[in-house]
Amino acid sequence: MTLFEISLPSDLVDADGFLFGFTTSYLSLQKLAGKPAGFLVSSGSQGGGQETTAWTAITQLAHHGMLFVPIGYTFGAGMFDMDTVRGGSPYGAGVFTGDGSREATEVELALAEYQGKYMATIVKKLVHG
Repeated sequence: MTLFEISLPSDLVDADGFLFGFTTSYLSLQKLAGKPAGFLVSSGSQGGGQETTAWTAITQLAHHGMLFVPIGYTFGAGMFDMDTVRGGSPYGAGVFTGDGSREATEVELALAEYQGKYMATIVKKLVHG
């Protein structure tokens, strides 16, 4: 058996199995408490669990005392566009990757950029008032 460091997602292909570690002891240091955080997700299909991924990750933020900053429906009409396939939800930007060959759409990229700007606005308000 060989243990190796995973530096790139492509490194996962060479592994026979995985053991992921998530620390909970770091929360006792409270160095992340009060910091805003959000999520960007991807999935292989429209039923791929983008919202579930965000819901599950929120528990990690809670353990650290962090503030979850969802985008809600603030992206406007782009959140309701039914003409094109697009990832993302009120929890954050997302992309559907299919088998890995699908590129992010302009709407998915715009939503991710919007989320970055939205987060920056929230952080600025929290830090500078």
